[in-house]
Amino acid sequence: MSNLLFFYLIIIPSAIIHEYCHAWAADYLGDSTAKDEGRLTINPLAHLDPFGTFLMPLMLFILSGGRFLFAYAKPVPFNPYNLQNQRYGQALVALAGPLSNLTLAFLFGLLIRFLPFANLVPMLEIIVYANILLAVFNLIPIPPLDGSKILFAILPSSMDNIKLFLEQYGFFILVFFIFSAFQLILPLISLIFKLFAGYPIFF
Repeated sequence: MSNLLFFYLIIIPSAIIHEYCHAWAADYLGDSTAKDEGRLTINPLAHLDPFGTFLMPLMLFILSGGRFLFAYAKPVPFNPYNLQNQRYGQALVALAGPLSNLTLAFLFGLLIRFLPFANLVPMLEIIVYANILLAVFNLIPIPPLDGSKILFAILPSSMDNIKLFLEQYGFFILVFFIFSAFQLILPLISLIFKLFAGYPIFF
C-alpha cells in the first residue's frame, strides 16, 4: 500500500513535467497556445485534471483491489497550424513528453547505480519505473496518446483511412487496451527499467 501511494505521489509530478515539456516544445516550434493559457509552467495547479489526476486513479485502485493505479495531468492545448514545421511539428511536440520521462528515469537510474545509500534504492526504483511506464504508455499509437500523433506524422496520405478510423474510435480502443491488453507493454517497461537501473537482463 505504501509503495502504491508513493507511486501515485511520483506519477503526478512526472505527468506535470511531461505536459510542461509538451508546452515548451510547442512554444519553441512556433505555437504559443499553451504559453498564452498559462501552461508553460511546472506549477501543479495549472496541470491538475479532476478526472485524470484524482478520479481515475481512485477508480483503478478500487477496481484492481488496491493493486494498481495510474494518473495523468491535463493535456496541453496547442494549435498545429502555428508550428513552423507542418510535416513533423506535431510529432516533435508529442515526443517531448515521453522523452522528458525517459530522461528522468535515466537520471534516477544513475542514482540507483552509484548512490551509496542502499535504503533509498526502493524509492528510486519506483521513480524510475513510474516514469518509464508513463513514457511507454504514452507512446502507444492510439489517440489521444502521444504515439498517435507520431504515427500520423509518418503515415503516408494513402493510409489516411487508418488515421480516420483511429481518430473516430481511438478512445474506445484505448479503454479496451487498458483493461484487456495493458500487460503486453509490461515486458518492455521491465526491460527498459533494468537497462536504466543497471540490473542484469535475462531472456
